[in-house]
Amino acid sequence: MNPEDFPTPDADVESIEPETLKDRIDAGEDVTLLDARMQSEYEEWHVDGETVESINVPYFEFLEDEVDEDVLDRIPTDRQVSVICAKGGASEYVAGTLAELGYDVNHVADGMNGWARIYEAVEVTGYDGAGTLLQYQRPSSGCLGYLLVDGEEAAVIDPLRAFTDRYLADVQERGAELVYALDTHIHADHISGVRALVDRGVEGVIPEPAVDRGVTYADDLTTAADGDGFAVGGATIEAVHTPGHTTGMTSYLVDGGLLATGDGLFIESVARPDLEEGDEGAPDAARMLYESLQERVLTLPDDTLVGGAHFSDAADPAADGTYTASIGDLKRRMDALSMDEGAFVELVLSDMPPRPANYESIIATNLGQEVVDDEEAFTLELGPNNCAASQESLAGD
Repeated sequence: MNPEDFPTPDADVESIEPETLKDRIDAGEDVTLLDARMQSEYEEWHVDGETVESINVPYFEFLEDEVDEDVLDRIPTDRQVSVICAKGGASEYVAGTLAELGYDVNHVADGMNGWARIYEAVEVTGYDGAGTLLQYQRPSSGCLGYLLVDGEEAAVIDPLRAFTDRYLADVQERGAELVYALDTHIHADHISGVRALVDRGVEGVIPEPAVDRGVTYADDLTTAADGDGFAVGGATIEAVHTPGHTTGMTSYLVDGGLLATGDGLFIESVARPDLEEGDEGAPDAARMLYESLQERVLTLPDDTLVGGAHFSDAADPAADGTYTASIGDLKRRMDALSMDEGAFVELVLSDMPPRPANYESIIATNLGQEVVDDEEAFTLELGPNNCAASQESLAGD
């Protein structure tokens, strides 16, 4: 049903913004969420957290004149319940129905779509290169990006199309101009913002090896070969070819202080190797990933920070609130990084999660082979990222 198809409840129901919900979760408050979407949607993707009690009761259970007692028994009466759905219509109806029955309820405005629009910028205070480095965090999907500002110039790494205006506004607020938008690889979980930023006068950069995958717009961009440097004020961003997750996967060393690893290495896991060539090509890609990690990443100084393009529920933020960790720390706590090649490949291939939702269409869009408008692009990327190998098998304690 569309939001407009639900009758307006007689009871007054408080509406809270998705940002308010996140603030409560971040503050460690106990939050009870009633998710009114279908079970299949809920199981694929829902709001989670250490202090979140999540209950899934689809909205259709509340469409009868009298709600079944078995349904009501699942909903706590001793605390406030926040109802969430896909877009906000069903949640308002369900919350109103429960309010009429005496429950303490509110509903989350714009639902999971609103949750997906939360995008926060946190300064990486442990970064010791030139300029200021921010990490963008999208909690709905675990997507991460990076903004370097030094003097009057700025660069963004792994931008999302949905937040094109946000990058430009953040840079303008800091009195700078966005000169580069760089992608680490052809993403499979979200629509890249590089081309959208090119249309706004920013120089777009994609890895040179990624062009061979069928990129249709390479002539409009700069290609980054291994070792190429991009000056941003007094800082330099250096391309470091690290294939494995994809053949074109390229990390960016931000003025020697942080390695933006894309989907090659995360602070709790390593890349999955099957999204480019499928299951048949995964073993070779896993061996390529092992070589990249051992020869290109782990050879950097131990105090170099690592920042991936994603974080998962298994990841604990650093003291500054960013999902970063030093190479030395990762060596100590991630067993996968000290294994021999055979053991590493076996582990990575042993327990991969489901592939990202709509990943084939997302890849085709990022290659320029398919065209989608902004609304379609936003819808395509809703859900978890699933670009890492199993965090449970790779993450440290």
